[in-house]
Amino acid sequence: MATQDTPIARRLRNVRNIIIVLSGKGGVGKSSVSTQLALNLYASSANCRVGLLDVDLTGPSIPRMIGRDGHGVHQSTDGWVPVYADGSAARFACMSVGFLLKKKGDSVVWRGPKKNGMIRQFLSDVRWGELDYLVIDTPPGTSDEHLSLLEHLAPVHSRLSSIIVTTPQAVALMDAMKCLSFTQTVNLPVLGLIENMSGYVCPCCGEVSNIFSTGGGEAMAKREGLRFLGSLPVDTDLVTVLDGGGRAADGSDADEVSFPLLQGYRNTPTAKLFKPIVEMALGGLPSPENID
Repeated sequence: MATQDTPIARRLRNVRNIIIVLSGKGGVGKSSVSTQLALNLYASSANCRVGLLDVDLTGPSIPRMIGRDGHGVHQSTDGWVPVYADGSAARFACMSVGFLLKKKGDSVVWRGPKKNGMIRQFLSDVRWGELDYLVIDTPPGTSDEHLSLLEHLAPVHSRLSSIIVTTPQAVALMDAMKCLSFTQTVNLPVLGLIENMSGYVCPCCGEVSNIFSTGGGEAMAKREGLRFLGSLPVDTDLVTVLDGGGRAADGSDADEVSFPLLQGYRNTPTAKLFKPIVEMALGGLPSPENID
């Protein structure tokens, strides 16, 4: 089927893969997973171009995590220019409502139609250019933002896929099941499930404590026939890097290159665990001949 000719389809015509990161419940680390996914995709090749779109409109955390908190968005004749997390290299494009707020502490108090319009603008008015991957960080649940997103992306549906993030405890798994039900309802392919916060590794002695239990996500994936992408522990070094937008665990700049976030992230224990997760997820992407 030929791709419909809409403003969004035209804007995204050079985006090869769109990966939507979902979670049924808040507080499971979905935004940190989205950021790590984008970083790993970026680092997978010297020429890979990645976009990270934050549609968590009322709780935008991506600007802080990528070290670009307080940056504004510039308008060009061809639309909004995304904020580039890697500076002049311009291979890591980001967009968030957090870049549009006059003060970063301002609340976003919008009803459904305003949210819908903002998501449409993010997809049709941002100068995304040519991307190998566009990672979309969504708010928790399955509400207005998700429905608007899937509706606007309908013309490029063949390029869509998703990843579900959960923590291992029963309450989070119940909401993850609802998230899975949503993907089935809207016919959104699922690349797999990630169990986040699966244990805590003591930075002093290395002992692992299962503060949220463990294995629940893997058991759910097996039961529902999903690909289990892997487990990630609570990593204090990762928290420090993402909270500091690229600062190392000792508080210093990770590197003096234009993309300190990537350098700081590579030094965290989680970075080594995430690489096989990405490789497994990419194995589930549609082959190029099946993409419109």
